[in-house]
Amino acid sequence: MSAITTKSTQPSALSEFWYYFSRNKGAVIGFGIFLLVLLTAIFAPLIAPHDPNVPFDGMQRVPPVWSDKGNPMFLLGTDAVGRDMLSRLIYGTRFSLFIGLVVASLSAVAGVLLGLVAGYFRGRVDTFIMRVMDIILAFPSLLLALVLVAVLGPGLLNAMIAISIVNQPHFVRLTRAAVISEREKEYVVASRVAGAGTFRLMFKTILPNCLAPLIVQATLAFSAAILDAAALGFLGMGAQPPTSEWGTMLADAREFFQSSPWLVTFPGLCILITVLAINLMGDGLRDALDPKLKRS
Repeated sequence: MSAITTKSTQPSALSEFWYYFSRNKGAVIGFGIFLLVLLTAIFAPLIAPHDPNVPFDGMQRVPPVWSDKGNPMFLLGTDAVGRDMLSRLIYGTRFSLFIGLVVASLSAVAGVLLGLVAGYFRGRVDTFIMRVMDIILAFPSLLLALVLVAVLGPGLLNAMIAISIVNQPHFVRLTRAAVISEREKEYVVASRVAGAGTFRLMFKTILPNCLAPLIVQATLAFSAAILDAAALGFLGMGAQPPTSEWGTMLADAREFFQSSPWLVTFPGLCILITVLAINLMGDGLRDALDPKLKRS
């Protein structure tokens, strides 16, 4: 009876995670903002008042509705072509979150596999993989992404591939360090003695115990991907017009910075708020998943 009572009073893994995560108020705020951005992206066709790519004749650069010359049809005004800014910003959440998800997934999968191989086998394999990663890290990330996109050709898909390659070394180094610290521990040695094969040791015994820092790194890669994609779009090497991607919107509006500042302000604020929310979430995940921070 006492054993049953003790078991029932123990907090579940999810409730324990939320307890440590919720202690970071910034992380909770970031999670709320991210959830709002995610819902906006999912329900964009229902929320957006207009088609983001259809211009309105005679409505070029209409200021926001609170301005003297504002139009109630366009709450945040229109761009230089006459397209509704609010609708384009709403649809832009889809592109930004899609870019972040794809890039973070590609970087994590490739980086974790390479780091797992390097940390487990060591020797020449480890040396070769890490020297390649060092070469990638030797270049400024945005410059290397620009070079890769220039080779592959401008476009959203090529920009995502380039950003994935640039972000990959961080996952490789983090996974390798975690695997090296785990591979000689008693539970791994016991599994090896019990006859577990190489793949079982790597993917079922060691890797699950290395996931906590990788999850935190994935959130950072998510926000970095949104920033890098916006930068490539601003430079004309990412998403191409008329795509309603925030960086491309900034590039289209830069010549109207002084005469129509809202064209630059709103996409910039969207990038800032989204990236800040994801980074705040990453801090909360670190607090909730790091055993050392839990003990403190």
